[in-house]
Amino acid sequence: MIIAFWTLPLTLIFLWLSFRVIRYRRAERIPLGSGGNAALERAIRAHANFAEFVPFAVLLMLLAEWGGAWPWLLHALGVLLVAARLSHGMGMVQDPEDYRFRVFGMMGTFGVMSVAAVLAFWGALMRG
Repeated sequence: MIIAFWTLPLTLIFLWLSFRVIRYRRAERIPLGSGGNAALERAIRAHANFAEFVPFAVLLMLLAEWGGAWPWLLHALGVLLVAARLSHGMGMVQDPEDYRFRVFGMMGTFGVMSVAAVLAFWGALMRG
């Protein structure tokens, strides 16, 4: 149930990114796409990037948990994933963009996914 604990902060980040898109769409009256609006395009991509990476990262973490990974390591991965996705989202919504936030966000996300994949694989080998 460790991974379930980390779904709340991740959900809050996802909702924050979602509401940013909704706010821009309402303000600019753009029901679909970005309509050439750079701020809306940035908000859409920040939201989409989260939606593209986080479910897979959480799945890998869950498989690692089921495989018997150490609880302290799963919590460390949860902390890193939350920090990484918050950083990435903050980096993307800024204009001008601060790439340091995005780089940390993606490196952190890739790190979580890589470690969780190895842990899940190891758990599968050990538990058959």
